[in-house]
Amino acid sequence: MLSNHLQNGIESDNLIWSRVPESDDTSTDGVGLLNSRRDGGGGVDSLDYEVIENYAYREELAHRGKLYVGYYVAVKWFFSLLIGIGTGLAAVFINLSVENFAGCKFALTFAIIQKSYFAGFIVYLLINLVLVFSSAYIITQFAPAAAGSGIPEIKGYLNGIDIPGTLLFRTLIGKIFGSIGSVGGGLALGKEGPLVHTGACIASLLGQGGSTKYHLNSRWPQLFKSDRDRRDLVTCGCAAGVAAAFRAPVGGVLFALEEVTSWWRSQLMWRVFFTSAIVAVVVRTAMGWCKSGICGHFGGGGFIIWDVSDGQDDYYFKELLPMAVIGVIGGLLGALFNQLTLYMTSWRRNSLHKRGNRVKIIEACIISCITSAISFGLPLLRKCSPCPESVADSGIECPRPPGMYGNYVNFYCKTDNEYNDLATIFFNTQDDAIRNLFSAKTMREFSAQSLLTFLAMFYTLAVVTFGTAVPAGQFVPGIMIGSTYGRLVGMFVVRFYKKLNIEEGTYALLGAASFLGGSMRMTVSLCVIMVEITNNLKLLPLIMLVLLISKAVGDAFNEGLYEVQARLKGIPLLESRPKYHMRQMVAKEACQSQKVISLPRVIRVADVASILGSNKHNGFPVIDHTRSGETLVIGLVLRSHLLVLLQSKVDFQHSPLPCDPSARNIRHSFSEFAKPVSSKGLCIEDIHLTSDDLEMYIDLAPFLNPSPYVVPEDMSLTKVYNLFRQLGLRHLFVVPRPSRVIGLITRKDLLIEENGESPAVELRQSTSVRGRYSETTTTRMDATRPLLDDLLG
Repeated sequence: MLSNHLQNGIESDNLIWSRVPESDDTSTDGVGLLNSRRDGGGGVDSLDYEVIENYAYREELAHRGKLYVGYYVAVKWFFSLLIGIGTGLAAVFINLSVENFAGCKFALTFAIIQKSYFAGFIVYLLINLVLVFSSAYIITQFAPAAAGSGIPEIKGYLNGIDIPGTLLFRTLIGKIFGSIGSVGGGLALGKEGPLVHTGACIASLLGQGGSTKYHLNSRWPQLFKSDRDRRDLVTCGCAAGVAAAFRAPVGGVLFALEEVTSWWRSQLMWRVFFTSAIVAVVVRTAMGWCKSGICGHFGGGGFIIWDVSDGQDDYYFKELLPMAVIGVIGGLLGALFNQLTLYMTSWRRNSLHKRGNRVKIIEACIISCITSAISFGLPLLRKCSPCPESVADSGIECPRPPGMYGNYVNFYCKTDNEYNDLATIFFNTQDDAIRNLFSAKTMREFSAQSLLTFLAMFYTLAVVTFGTAVPAGQFVPGIMIGSTYGRLVGMFVVRFYKKLNIEEGTYALLGAASFLGGSMRMTVSLCVIMVEITNNLKLLPLIMLVLLISKAVGDAFNEGLYEVQARLKGIPLLESRPKYHMRQMVAKEACQSQKVISLPRVIRVADVASILGSNKHNGFPVIDHTRSGETLVIGLVLRSHLLVLLQSKVDFQHSPLPCDPSARNIRHSFSEFAKPVSSKGLCIEDIHLTSDDLEMYIDLAPFLNPSPYVVPEDMSLTKVYNLFRQLGLRHLFVVPRPSRVIGLITRKDLLIEENGESPAVELRQSTSVRGRYSETTTTRMDATRPLLDDLLG
């Protein structure tokens, strides 16, 4: 039955597909191939998100009953649960380590500076240096793919690009411990971006059953072999990473939808939402367990990272103008940040980092020393200020006792009733510095001079640090930069309007949102994240306003941060919108520079090995000859499938004649053709063939995809682009206009019940054939029912 189904499918395709010329040269009368090609310089490859409906797939699908389908769905939900638990535990471990390293570092430094500031500086610098050195050493020697935030690589993976090493076990380990060293070492970067990469790695490793190289694998979870299933798991991991980083489950779902994915469906939304909810439960449980103090400095800040619910209750219409100014500033500074980081990263890749791993480690250590010197030395140059009288009513202690950190830090002050405002944000953990900038009821805590000094220095440090050989996120540095100039604007608004109920911390929050919007160009997800991490829904309209303005201003200058970094790393992303000039092009023009290499249905093993060794194509049209001698395209075979056939050798045959699919047994399961995630897979150089093997033949019909997507040669390239991206394709045939039409599919033909019958809905379709007749008919395409059953099944 399945063999007849396959043969009928091939014959139906032969009726509508174009003829292939006898010569190998591509011509306008032949078949072109639009594909996502290998980037020879970057080593990236495309993923096969399309279902390859070859005979092995159809045979495996036929043996699956309803019980297997239920089991398959249940395992997906179970894996979503495991991804949430694993990502939540990883986030707890990273946060616990970072906050304890940072807390012990500051407590020890504060204790030493009571006797000697110079000795305190040496201890502070050495601790930071050791942490950053450990992070850079782990990245350069163990997990090079763990450097940076990892979001551009994950975005490329979900866009259909596979970058070797991105989702491996050693990358996960390097990301976790590298983030602890880089963030705990006080560099101007955050752990939120690496947590997204961490969640994606956990999801990918669960999907493939662990790591084979380190003997941490199991056969039981190896159910999701296809790139399509792995994509869904990685999407859940990305959302879990954001939910764990910001304790914002809804923001994690929207981040995955808006920023990283190129393809979405409602079933995936459910699982992503479930995974984010599990992360929130895990993190909340861990923080509740740590409230007793057994976790050291972790868990004291509460589930809401920067709670501003006790801040400004309302706002006035006249405040919208300075808020709009904050949006403009955020767009300008965000676009400038993207451009400066592009220049710095490009210089590093082209000159500095080519000198070897030792230079990368030295660079990270030098930046660590500079950061430590600035964060410790600049507050020493700042004159201390007396504690404001209003601080007694706010319940905040001023100054903090020695050995403590938070608001009103007493650093190099002569009397006990003074504090150093620059040390309050510079000589502090990033979370506490942001909490100080967001804080309400702390009017005039910071001077304009201190805020401008911190803004200039931290902005420069963030630009210089981004791109070093350590895990680096830009969420928290962006929030610190934005909240600094936002609070500065808030100070002027308070003085100008002289309203007692205007809080400087409100403008700091809006500034943080504006810089992130101007740099990363996110809107909906960022808006929800900012509301979730601050616990103030009343500021939602204002956050929306500054995000819209900052994104519009930033878009006028350059692309978003992740798009800029992806292009610099050679990741060929297909953005959501095609380029404007594609409207003037057709599909034939896009593939004219390619040479299509076609394979006969029955081919010698020596010819297959020669073709695979002489080019890097990943897809080959397969042709066959009819009884009348016509040459027709019967499908598409992938390079990876050919390599599996050559390695196994079980499908070699002595005869050059095609075999009847019904008379032969397929010795391969569909999962055998899956490529291991984030690895190069099989290469032709890895396969050993004897002289006898080379003289044998392979019948490709059972292993090809008999129904790949095709487009006419004169289709607009804009339509081709949207089709290619939205369906997650790797190859797309470009063919001449077909000679005839065998049917017309309408909405009614796709509304198929489980019993194979269409519902009783009459949809009339007007079909006009010029020059012969014009009539109105109701078309039922019974010949296409098997194909539609597979499509919807």
